[in-house]
Amino acid sequence: MDADTLRAMQAPIKQLYREAPAAALVPARAEARMDIDDVACLVPTWHGETKAGLHPAAGGDGSLACSADMLLEAVAACAGVTFRAVATASGVKIRSGRVIAEGKWDARGTLGVDRSVAVGLTEITLRFEVDSDADHAKLARMIQTTEHYCVILQTLRNPPRIRVE
Repeated sequence: MDADTLRAMQAPIKQLYREAPAAALVPARAEARMDIDDVACLVPTWHGETKAGLHPAAGGDGSLACSADMLLEAVAACAGVTFRAVATASGVKIRSGRVIAEGKWDARGTLGVDRSVAVGLTEITLRFEVDSDADHAKLARMIQTTEHYCVILQTLRNPPRIRVE
């Protein structure tokens, strides 16, 4: 896809959102069905089901998806797609590229071993590896733009109100 095609595809959508801001409020939904025979959940995705369970650091055997890894996959995918959109809109040809998301969490918090230890990921690093003719400064600006517009990255940086029912 080139910049003109992307702009043409997005132009009517942007116009709609300018004229009717409420149309831009996009619902998102995920579901996890509890496995009654295992400490696991089945998560329907657009491409099939993922079975998520305990990480080996919390007692799992490593055969099931880890929710922390799934979160990192979401931020890596969102950053990658956003970067590609930025590159396309900028007319920058990308020969190859990937986004690596790495995080750390302390299992003592999750297992209740030490209540002073945070539960959850406490740091996440995104690394962009891009093969392009664009110079380093241009790639840095593109990554900054990606940071600004990546939905999942911005959600993690500015967490939404979460209500549990």
